[in-house]
Amino acid sequence: MRSPVERLHIFATIKPKPEFFDQAKAALEELVQPTLAEPGCHLFTVLENRDKPGVLHLFEIFDDDAAVQKHYEKYYTKEVFAKYQDWLASPVDIQHLSVTSSYSSEQFV
Repeated sequence: MRSPVERLHIFATIKPKPEFFDQAKAALEELVQPTLAEPGCHLFTVLENRDKPGVLHLFEIFDDDAAVQKHYEKYYTKEVFAKYQDWLASPVDIQHLSVTSSYSSEQFV
């Protein structure tokens, strides 16, 4: 198991078309529980942007790229990705992040 400092932190910005916002939000919420049960997943949370209505975010922490890749291969993740084809106003903006210190990473233990 990787130390908290070595884990991969992901911040994704998701902009659904207005008519699909509620469906997209519900679909992401349904991903939370099974994703948290995946080996290598430490955090998976859906956030709604309070400053930009209609924008969702995912904040995720996985052990590494391999754990994320396994997540992407799960049937429930693939189902949401397939729906994104119709639902999204723009491509998902995914940013891979690293914490800068062990002090920072302790917040996510």
